[in-house]
Amino acid sequence: MSKRCNLKNHGSVLPLALIAVIILLMMGTALLSMGLTNRMYSLRDKTDLVARCAADAGATEALFEMNNRLDMNTLIGYAMPSAYQTKLTSCEGLYSYLVTGSLAGGYKITSLGESGNAKRVVTASVGLSGLFDHAILVKENLILKSGTTVDGYNSSDPTATDVPVNIGTESTVTGAVVLNNSVIIGGDVGVGMNGDIENVIKDLGATIEGDKYAASIIYPMPQVSVPALTDMGKSLTSKGGTITLTPAESGTYSSIDLQKGKDDGVLEITGGDVVLHITGDIELDQSCEIVVRDGSTLKIYVDGDIQCREGSGINTETPPEQAATLQLFATGEGTQSLDIKAKSNWTGTIYAPNGNVILFAGTDAYGSIVASSFEYKAGGDFHYDAALKEVTILDPGVRFTITQWKEGILNTDAVVDLGSLSSVEVGILKE
Repeated sequence: MSKRCNLKNHGSVLPLALIAVIILLMMGTALLSMGLTNRMYSLRDKTDLVARCAADAGATEALFEMNNRLDMNTLIGYAMPSAYQTKLTSCEGLYSYLVTGSLAGGYKITSLGESGNAKRVVTASVGLSGLFDHAILVKENLILKSGTTVDGYNSSDPTATDVPVNIGTESTVTGAVVLNNSVIIGGDVGVGMNGDIENVIKDLGATIEGDKYAASIIYPMPQVSVPALTDMGKSLTSKGGTITLTPAESGTYSSIDLQKGKDDGVLEITGGDVVLHITGDIELDQSCEIVVRDGSTLKIYVDGDIQCREGSGINTETPPEQAATLQLFATGEGTQSLDIKAKSNWTGTIYAPNGNVILFAGTDAYGSIVASSFEYKAGGDFHYDAALKEVTILDPGVRFTITQWKEGILNTDAVVDLGSLSSVEVGILKE
């Protein structure tokens, strides 16, 4: 009897074991299927990411080539930059791109990235950007005296009387921006990437009408090249007299040295557009001045320092609002010191990415400043001329930048002939 029961118990175990095996097999199959699905998704995500990187790389290369054409003066009259199925370095991705458009109507970059079956497309609008998109931009320290108002206007549009401004530093050091008591900023104040806004900006009772922000990019401060000019082989030196320069006297000089004698030493710019390259220093003795007469402009590329003593000035005649009338570019290899004064209003731009700039004007200042550091000691306010954003390919330091960026997947219903580089339509993007 006992033996029969044991046999019966053994017989009941076999179906249970079989059921357990089936359940385990089903679970294993499900897990395997899940693993394969996840693997497929992972591979798809990987190829999609590579395709996206390839498209970005193509757009970046296209922008580089556009700026290279700008530097080489081969933008107009030459075929637009393009590439077809260029391999992405250290990656199984390919990119093709095409630049279309014109200088008058604007340019567009279309870049196709491929990896396996994945295809991503980037389209970007490209425009010209100059050196003076900020009212004041420094690499390090920015100090504004008490009571200064920084606001904006547009000398090309008299109706634009309340233009928002942007000032800031690329530094993240504590106290890099000092806004003294009663300073008013008619716009935004920025600090370097990932900077602590409250630590970097030392607010001693200022009013900021816009936002405080940490920049998402490092703003480029390219080195400006000195244009080809005739070497005049001399210094512009006067003791109590007036030197008059017209466009015919544009050229390279060793220095500017204006000294006070019986009369004040004066360098007068008249008759049109004058361009000077000063390989040494610019020194203005007490009460001496450089003056740009009405109807003329002056660009100075200086490799040395600028020193304006008490009562001297670098000035323009009326109207003072046209900031492009006077432009100073610090082009020395090392750190430069620019101590600049004006007898009344200061009008102009200063581009000195390696320069420490101090500005003192009798009344207000009109223009834009880009420097390593800047201290404003003028008797009045600082007004940014938004007309400085209106640039051409002939302006110093001008670059192509991306003004609008759009990403998408390739619409398989669209026909895209990047192989022959004949046409690429906006419609190839699928949101």
